[in-house]
This record gives sequence, C-alpha cells and structure tokens, in this order.
Amino acid sequence: MAHHKSAKKRIKQTVKKTERNRYYRTRMKNIIRAVREAAEAGDKAKAQEALQVANKQLHHYVSKGFLKKQTASRKVSRLHKLVNSIEAA
Repeated sequence: MAHHKSAKKRIKQTVKKTERNRYYRTRMKNIIRAVREAAEAGDKAKAQEALQVANKQLHHYVSKGFLKKQTASRKVSRLHKLVNSIEAA
C-alpha cells in the first residue's frame, strides 16, 4: 500500500486512466467489428456507413491521445481497402 501522498495520487490516476483506456479499447474493437461484419455480409452501404463512423472515432481517439496518428490511419486504410473489395467481388 502506498504511504506517500504522491503515490496515493498516482494509484488513483492509474485506476482512472485504466478504466478510460479499457472503454476506448472496447469501443474501438466494436467499431472495427461492425465494419468487418458488414463487409463479410456483402452489404456495401452498411459497410460504408460503419467505415465513416470508424474513421471519425479512430481519429477522435488520436486527439484524445489513446492512439497514435499512424496507427489510426493504418486501421482506417485497411478497413477502407476491405470495403472497396466488396464492390470488386
């Protein structure tokens, strides 16, 4: 158990940050899953809608400091490629 005031504060901050990161991580997985499921179902309109949400949210997480800019861009790019492959198939 922490004895110093600063150590107690760090514990509180860590708990708060962990909860926030867990929420963002879960939300990110669900957003990406929605795009992938729509793509697998072959529903291009639904996949494009989900892709727009994913693009906006992932870049929002960049501004929050949860993701790096390149990571978000890479994820969006791969999803975009997946959605575009629906049309070709």
